[in-house]
Amino acid sequence: MKWLSIKKLLKTQTSNLSKLNSTHSAPPCQAPDPEIRSPKIVFPAGAVDCHAHVCGPEQQFPYSSERIYTPPDATVEQYDFLLRMLGVDRSVLVQPSVYGTDNRAMLAALTSNPEKFRGVAVIDSDIADAELEKLHQSGVRGIRCNVVDVADKSAGLPIQELTYLAERIAPLGWHLELLMHANEYPDLAKTFTNFPVDVVFGHFGYTHSKHGINNPGFQGLLQLLREEKAWVKMTGPYRICDGDLPYADMRPFNEAVIDANPNRLVWGSDWPHVMVKKQMPHDADLCDLFGSWVEDPALRKTILVNNPCILYDFPAFS
Repeated sequence: MKWLSIKKLLKTQTSNLSKLNSTHSAPPCQAPDPEIRSPKIVFPAGAVDCHAHVCGPEQQFPYSSERIYTPPDATVEQYDFLLRMLGVDRSVLVQPSVYGTDNRAMLAALTSNPEKFRGVAVIDSDIADAELEKLHQSGVRGIRCNVVDVADKSAGLPIQELTYLAERIAPLGWHLELLMHANEYPDLAKTFTNFPVDVVFGHFGYTHSKHGINNPGFQGLLQLLREEKAWVKMTGPYRICDGDLPYADMRPFNEAVIDANPNRLVWGSDWPHVMVKKQMPHDADLCDLFGSWVEDPALRKTILVNNPCILYDFPAFS
């Protein structure tokens, strides 16, 4: 059977947005807040930012011609400085869509500090086993699939392609991260019941707060959490609610995933916050928001340290 490659899937995902941007191809997006400021919260030793991106330098790592936005350079050096300001010791770098399946910028960042960084790559389905092994040796521990902008939602998830990719990465102990609107898939729990690898849902399942926590798709996500078949990233609350800080509409989603299974949750900053069209959040404020939503020190350590070590294969912190 001829499998649809992730590169082709990415083209399908961006078709609608590409049409919207046909007169202004790949417009620039807002840069992160440049203010130098640390949070009030003190994170536990070994804390991991489980969702961030590096972009550029563009002259060294050109962006894909098929991208739908152009980020400002957000380099590993800038990000490393930010981590020190936030008091975060380690990080997971996720391949941004502006690079498609060209993982070179992310891999360069990973190899700059192998003890500090892990990665989540975007790959083609026909990638060679030897290339997967190289990615593993570089610190990659999962792959990401963006299915947010699939044009034909009536067909459901591209589960055959996702399953095939999962079978390819299963021998490496990797997971598959999905950027998807969980609310659009009411049979989510059934779909992933016997999936070959763990599934990680970005941005609380990317369910806008207006749909509420009783939405069938989000309830399916919670079921997968309870059954330990999935993980959830507590990231990007500003992306899925209408208000600004403190994103009060997202508090019920935060409490729902904690109640479902706190041992399957990780946190991330989502730096450099690409494609944010509202007030740009400051990363120190996002750290303090997490602190206000998760007040118990033991639970903070579970989400910030213990869980990422399991999911991303970090060594014990010393």
